[in-house]
Amino acid sequence: MPAADAHDLAHRYIALWNEPDPETRRKTVHGLWAEDGQHILLPPQQMHEQAVGLGFASAALEARGHDELHARVTRAYEEFVAPGTYVFRVQEEARQLRDVITFRWEAFHRGEGQVTGGGRDFLVLDETGRIRLDYQFPD
Repeated sequence: MPAADAHDLAHRYIALWNEPDPETRRKTVHGLWAEDGQHILLPPQQMHEQAVGLGFASAALEARGHDELHARVTRAYEEFVAPGTYVFRVQEEARQLRDVITFRWEAFHRGEGQVTGGGRDFLVLDETGRIRLDYQFPD
């Protein structure tokens, strides 16, 4: 596996979620994730408990492949960033151990000037240095 620059990858990853241009978002998804890459999100606690209560063994939400990943990023952008409410940013610099990069991120409320959320990502890279698995744990 080529050496990945953990700092650069984390910042490009977070910049993607703030990207207003759909075509740039699509190109960035293709550049960051492997073709069959996955984004696996542990939903907020209340949503997780409801899903488990309905009998789902795993309440994780998944997007697989470039089209689903692009749709996932676009949906988050439209809900949180496009209205001008939030911007995502790296909160804790990335660390890397072999093919895994982890970092913390936060959602900054533009109007109130405060952090209102965040989480941790664990990115497992493939042999080309692109994301194979993206495990996201929002706070």
